[in-house]
Parts: sequence; structure tokens; C-alpha cells
Amino acid sequence: MSQAAHIASGEKYRTRQGTAAIKNGIKSRSAPQPARTTPKPPWLTVRVPSGDGVSRLRGLLRASNLHTVCEESHCPNMAECWTHGTATIMLLGSVCTRACRFCAVDTGNPNGWIDAQEPESAARTVELMNLKYVVLTSVDRDDLADGGASHYAACVQRIIERCPGVNVEALTPDFGGDLSAVRRVVESGLHVFAQNLETVQRLTKEVRDPRAGYQQTLDVLAAAKRIRGDVLTKTSLMLGLGETREEVVQAMRDAHAHGVDILTLGQYLQPTKHHLPVQRWVTPKEFDELREVGLGLGFCEVAAGPLVRSSYRADRVFEGNNLGLEQGGAEQISVMQV
Repeated sequence: MSQAAHIASGEKYRTRQGTAAIKNGIKSRSAPQPARTTPKPPWLTVRVPSGDGVSRLRGLLRASNLHTVCEESHCPNMAECWTHGTATIMLLGSVCTRACRFCAVDTGNPNGWIDAQEPESAARTVELMNLKYVVLTSVDRDDLADGGASHYAACVQRIIERCPGVNVEALTPDFGGDLSAVRRVVESGLHVFAQNLETVQRLTKEVRDPRAGYQQTLDVLAAAKRIRGDVLTKTSLMLGLGETREEVVQAMRDAHAHGVDILTLGQYLQPTKHHLPVQRWVTPKEFDELREVGLGLGFCEVAAGPLVRSSYRADRVFEGNNLGLEQGGAEQISVMQV
């Protein structure tokens, strides 16, 4: 396996800890996934991630040996978030034990490896960034007995201890449906608990790893609300994978019926040629209409738009104005094609 600094997408390599992994999560194929859509529409534009703010934050995270989902998932909003001095910190390393067909995070088996210094490193980074709101997410760690829940809880607790007053959102794995692990994280002191449905029920097996599940995610979200009635629960759907409007609305109903408070809806973007292709570009008008449907169902907020992601402008969800997206954005440059 290659140990070079640059690994091609879909190729095997070894991490510094010796973990065998696949770059971007999905193995390279003899033939790439066929394109099934027209070129990206003009509303799918973001700024290129550059500038002093991006460089400063990248250096800070590297010094703390931390990863961000912004980089690992090729998030189109990285420039905006980073230049404002915010990021979503990814815990438990950069190698996931699952291989969802939409996700560009590397896949492998860390064989129980954990960075024991990560709770302190994460707290120190939040302090240095002077954050008031931080999102913590992580790879799935099916190699750990509790899915990494104890480590997750330790990170949340240390951040709150070191940075009193900070609001913490946790976008967690499903912990294999282990509700005792869910309890451990929910009782750590966080303010928002998130677990993503990702797609509608019919497409779940095609889009997500076999160890994930539509009902399993709903059960995890419902459990979080039962454990702590005051915690806000949140989930996200990607659109453009072949779902129908009726299926999206049904997923929204299912989420609300399981106590979910906040819903985000965004356009799926194919991260590499080895991942699922985009089936359709969902228009801004359709996102606006679905937001109104969700608000009518009773969600506290529905953030909807082509470039909306689960963690995007997470601190602004309480403003009730679709994350301020109708106010326009900064300079925009076309999204890179895969």
C-alpha cells in the first residue's frame, strides 16, 4: 500500500497510526460512475477556500492534530465558514469504519486507536478560536465497544469546562443503535444532538453503509429527546439522489414524529467519480417550498438550500430566517467539478 504524501482517490494507503485505509472511502473502479445530469447550474457556486483566515485555521487545527469534516467531506462551504473563524471539528480520527457511497471520508479499520489527548486538544482549539458555538462530529467507529461514545462525551465535557458559555452541537454516529451510548453523549452537557437520515427510506440501502439504517437513525434521535427533553435534536437530508418529493415529505414527517426539532435540506454533490452520481439538480424554488412544508409540519426551523449542509451556519439556526440565506452571500466562484 502506498505511503506517499498524495494518495489518489480510491487507492489504499496506511495512516501514520498504521491503519490500512481507502482514500475518500470508495475503491477506484475500472470505469467511473456515469454522469446522469446536466452541468452544475449557476446557483451552485461557492468561494474557493483561500486567504489568511483559512490558512490560520488550518494551521491551528494541524498543530492540535485535529481534523475537520470541512476538508474530509469536501464541503462546498468551507471558505465561508473558515474565513469567519469557525469549523466543524471531526473527532476520533479521519478514518471511518463505514463506506457510505455519498461520503468522501477515508474508510478503514483503526483497530481501537484513539488519541487520548483529543479532548484537551479540541477544548484548547475552541478556546483559541474564541468560539461561542462549536459543532463536533466524528467518523463511525464500529471497532470500539461503545462506538466512541465515551470519548465523544469526554470531548464535549472538556470543551464546556475550559470554555464555559460555549454552545456545543454534536453530529454523532448512530453507535449501531446502542441507546446506552446515545445516553452517554446526550448527558455530556451538549446543547444540540444531531444524527443524519441522509436520504429517504427507499434509497437508504443504496446510499448508506449497510450498518446504518433509516429506522435506526430515527430511533437514535427519538432516544436523545427522551433522555433529555431540553436537548434540541436535528437531522439532515441530501436531495438529488433520485428521491421523489413525496418521499422527502414522508421523511420529514417521520423525523418530526420522532421528536426532531431542526431539519436541514441540501443538494447532494458527488465528491469523486467513484461515488454515487447526482441524479438531479434541485432548484432553489423547490428548497424554499420544502422549507415551508417542514415549518407547516411543526419543525422549529428548516434550513433549506442547494449549499446547505448539516453544520452550515449552525449557530444561526435559532434566528428562524433560513440561516440568513435570503440576505445573499459573499463573492462566489464556481464549484469544482469532480
